[in-house]
Amino acid sequence: MEVANGVIAKPYQNGISSLKSENVKWKSEKKLESLPRPIAVCGPSGSGKSTLLKRFLAEYKDYVDFSISHTTRKPRPNEIDGKDYHFVSREDMEKAIANGEFLEHAEFSGNIYGTSKNAVKQILKNGKLCILDVEMVGVKNLKKTDLNPKFIFVKTPSIEVLEERLRNRNTESEESLQKRLARAKEELVYGGTPGNFDLVLVNDDLEEAYRQLKEFLLPDIEGLKRRMYH
Repeated sequence: MEVANGVIAKPYQNGISSLKSENVKWKSEKKLESLPRPIAVCGPSGSGKSTLLKRFLAEYKDYVDFSISHTTRKPRPNEIDGKDYHFVSREDMEKAIANGEFLEHAEFSGNIYGTSKNAVKQILKNGKLCILDVEMVGVKNLKKTDLNPKFIFVKTPSIEVLEERLRNRNTESEESLQKRLARAKEELVYGGTPGNFDLVLVNDDLEEAYRQLKEFLLPDIEGLKRRMYH
């Protein structure tokens, strides 16, 4: 149970986030209903998920936008506030969650991560394909909403490859790394369960993984192009 400033933070009991009942009714707006379904991408840290997404977003920037997540963790070297994440205080994020401002949220290693409702809705209103980078708990919570995204899971060929990639980063303590590996094992089980994801990408070769990602998403891009030019 998480305790902040001596007060139990109820949304995060047992490490599992909760959703407010007043989820955004996306389907109530015809403009949003007719757009391609948002894309929710999940994968362990070190899977190459961010690299794949950044490349796709750069190539199709006129048709795709990224819903930047909020987090209470500290920025890593070279991370930019408002580009990689919205870095906020725990107090501010807890208030926003209590006010129902998040579509989903989860806690890992003492840090909260979440997807703002307004961020997603604005991308959809702009007529673009919305990409979300979410944790495993976030995937489970999104399945409880009527956002109806497509789900993609990015993984490494093995847990050993994942561990090697994380160690090569040299950005965290051994304790933190072991927590990530334990979490990754859970994610790999969930990601490998039939029906949980629309696409599972094994990122052994970056070029091949990117080719498969494009193949899966290009029908949505082509649909947006037709909408824009007709």
